[in-house]
Amino acid sequence: MVDISIIILTYNEEKHIARCINSVKSFAKEIFVIDSFSTDSTVAIALSQGAEVFQNRFINQAIQFNWALETIQISTEWVMRMDADEYVLPELSMEIAYKLPLLGLSVSGIYIKRRLIFFNKWIKYGGAYPIWLLRIWRNGKCFCEDRWIDEYMKVTEGETTCFEMDFVDENLNSLSWWINKQNNHSTREMIVHFLEKHRGFSEEEVGPKFTGQPDQRKRWYKHIYAKTPLFIRPWFLFIYLYLIRGGFKDGYPGLIRHFLLVLWYRLLVDSKIYEIQKKCGDDNKLIFKEIESEYGYKIS
Repeated sequence: MVDISIIILTYNEEKHIARCINSVKSFAKEIFVIDSFSTDSTVAIALSQGAEVFQNRFINQAIQFNWALETIQISTEWVMRMDADEYVLPELSMEIAYKLPLLGLSVSGIYIKRRLIFFNKWIKYGGAYPIWLLRIWRNGKCFCEDRWIDEYMKVTEGETTCFEMDFVDENLNSLSWWINKQNNHSTREMIVHFLEKHRGFSEEEVGPKFTGQPDQRKRWYKHIYAKTPLFIRPWFLFIYLYLIRGGFKDGYPGLIRHFLLVLWYRLLVDSKIYEIQKKCGDDNKLIFKEIESEYGYKIS
């Protein structure tokens, strides 16, 4: 048993939550599930698997996760973030159990690799692997940046390091469910576009930096992408990831994922940006008022 707590955010995750919890039981001292008032059996399953469950009204991932960090009495030295549809591979479990107690006090955060499974296939090409994410940190030395989507954990002090083994992202819901999820995400991506355009990046966010950590590099690429023309950029990105970086090598699952996530999703984001701009121009107040009226998201 390692001196580490796991935090999992849930809403109607009865298909995934037992798998997620079971994957960390071998090394985790405490497992906390932060539920957004699920209407299925998520809470009952989590409790039956030995997790401690808290419930809080959901606004976005960042707010929910920071609520957890501020509310839960976490007694362990380390904390790990997991999504309900993710699970830790046995080799990563062993790596965490062996390496974590050996780390020096100068290390406050650990990046681990995400392995994506889509249509029962490990997606290896088109930039899908490896994706490095900061998912383990010393208790009290990290927080979740306040963003509407693609929020990263940010270490407040100390160094970071990388572990070698993977965790897996494998959602078991239907394609229709996944498409609806991407539609909701596209709205949040549109919100982030206008926030960055009018406010830029705050010191509390992970800033874009090409020579920085993996999340800083990813944000640098997205920052460059944001500066390119609407409706043209999704096509260039699709060609780059699917053809040049070999997304086609993943067969039909690669085609479906790249067409829907890279091309369709990005075109949808651009369409929502264009719609708001046509109505409101560059008036910041009108833009955020329209977002609240049309989509129900209140932007403070």
